[in-house]
Amino acid sequence: MSGKNVRVLQQLFSPSVQHTLDLIGIFVFAISGALLAVRKNFDVFGIAVLAEVTALGGGLFRDLIIGAVPPAAFTDLGYFLTPLLAALLVFFLHPHVERIQVGVNVFDAAGLGLFCVAGTTKAYEYGLGLTQSATLGLATAVGGGVLRDVLANEVPSLLRWDRDLYAVPAIVGATMVVLCIRFDMLSPVTSALAVVTAFVLRLLAMRFHWRAPRAWNRRSTVREE
Repeated sequence: MSGKNVRVLQQLFSPSVQHTLDLIGIFVFAISGALLAVRKNFDVFGIAVLAEVTALGGGLFRDLIIGAVPPAAFTDLGYFLTPLLAALLVFFLHPHVERIQVGVNVFDAAGLGLFCVAGTTKAYEYGLGLTQSATLGLATAVGGGVLRDVLANEVPSLLRWDRDLYAVPAIVGATMVVLCIRFDMLSPVTSALAVVTAFVLRLLAMRFHWRAPRAWNRRSTVREE
């Protein structure tokens, strides 16, 4: 890791700004987990568990892989309490939260962009290669959603052909970060550009229902749901 990259990684966000952005992303992801729990008719404990897993799962996976232990979720009380706050909000006000689902989706897209970039930079800061860092950036962004769907006994959304693109925007954002690192172009501006790119791609995918192609000349006997 070059000295320039180290300095840039350290100055991308101040600790207080990074912490605030993390909590916002965690809160929005927790909302999506709690809403799914309500739709599945889970009790209050199930709602809290799904909120926590959705919000923190990706970051926990990343931190355990890179050896950043104990993970931030277990050392910062705010990381643990924020999903519980989201779960409490959904428990009492889920009809109102459902009505602002579009707004929740916009913030979820912003969290996706932020987490894929933050996850990639943190993985690289801990000594991983470029490809591995991008992979963990993707895992940070989508890992919680995968765990949420598995616990709710659903096929993970990012594996379903009938869902708007979710992983692809995160892959693009993480790839932009590692390319910037590779060519010594990483800066707060280029990192913000990667966040915005992933965010906008996700919004466009939701607006125009962009989906990944299925197998060429597919001949499946599995019933489509």
